[in-house]
Amino acid sequence: MNKHAKTLLVINAEAVLEKNLSRDVRERGAQGWTVTEVHGASLEGVREGAWEADRTIEMKVICDEAVADAIAEHVLATYAPHYSVALWFTPVQVLRPERY
Repeated sequence: MNKHAKTLLVINAEAVLEKNLSRDVRERGAQGWTVTEVHGASLEGVREGAWEADRTIEMKVICDEAVADAIAEHVLATYAPHYSVALWFTPVQVLRPERY
């Protein structure tokens, strides 16, 4: 089986950022992403998603490492100072690398 190295960037953020993040990841070279609604707790407190302003999303982007770095740098500079945002990277292997 022919596997290809990519990077998984996961962004947990306030749901109000979803449209902006979707635009931003595409502008920085990501071909696709997946968004799910999540809830949990962090240093900022518990986010149960019980009302619109309390919703949290998790965005997963599989892409080349340089693209993941560019996205993360932009998110940290643009949104992290004003919103609850968490990011992490994981190396992954994919089939059909042209999709990423």
